[in-house]
Amino acid sequence: MRELFDEAAGRPPLDPQEAVRQAARAPQRKRFYKDAGVADAEGGFAITLDCKPIRTPSGRQVVIPSRALADAVAAEWAAQGETINPMTMPLTRIANSVVEGVVDRVDLVSNDLAKYLQTDLLFYRAGDPEGLVAREAAHWDPVLFWAAEALGAHFILSEGIMHVKQPDEAVQAARAALPRDAWSVAALHVVTTLTGSALLALALAHGVRDAGQVWAAAHVDEDWNAEKWGADEEAAGRRVARLRDFEAAVAVLTAVKPPTAEGP
Repeated sequence: MRELFDEAAGRPPLDPQEAVRQAARAPQRKRFYKDAGVADAEGGFAITLDCKPIRTPSGRQVVIPSRALADAVAAEWAAQGETINPMTMPLTRIANSVVEGVVDRVDLVSNDLAKYLQTDLLFYRAGDPEGLVAREAAHWDPVLFWAAEALGAHFILSEGIMHVKQPDEAVQAARAALPRDAWSVAALHVVTTLTGSALLALALAHGVRDAGQVWAAAHVDEDWNAEKWGADEEAAGRRVARLRDFEAAVAVLTAVKPPTAEGP
């Protein structure tokens, strides 16, 4: 199992696209187990292959805090055919990454996530055409208004791609709203890297936007271009792969029910 999901120490944590690239390059291993299951473990639930708990590359037992999430991870293992394809196991990849690289450095991962607040997707607006400007505003402004009113995080918007330094106070206020448990932080890191927006991830965690709204908001420009010029098949394929990882991160976030979550 370890060779399949090996993530070298020191790499940026939980980069889902890099994980997919690594999985695609790695030779697929033949299935070496008959049954995948879930067993009680200290602090949660273990995933077992033929009654033996799976472990991370460093030898840590993978313990998942939610039974529903553990069942879903076990289902990924059970669904494998003659060979094991890590690209079809996004929940397993997240679980492995959390245990291996997040539980002992939640603050480090949170800080890495918070760096996106300096260059968040929502800050950089189109100047034209009018329809795209309006669509960006419809998807993005409610999240920015919420950040300002609920979190006290007042960010600066820019037209085009010229970088604008964000106020330290705004970044710190949004950073303070991140959850503090490893699983939620890990899930939000995945959402952030996939969408390019830590604010969308925060809105999802706090119940201000649901998963469908977040995914749509992250692809406003892409969808606009596809409507005008037609979809690119290669780009569409990459988007399907990203959506699989996004949905896995949402499932993790939902299953662990972070204490910072609040209603809309």
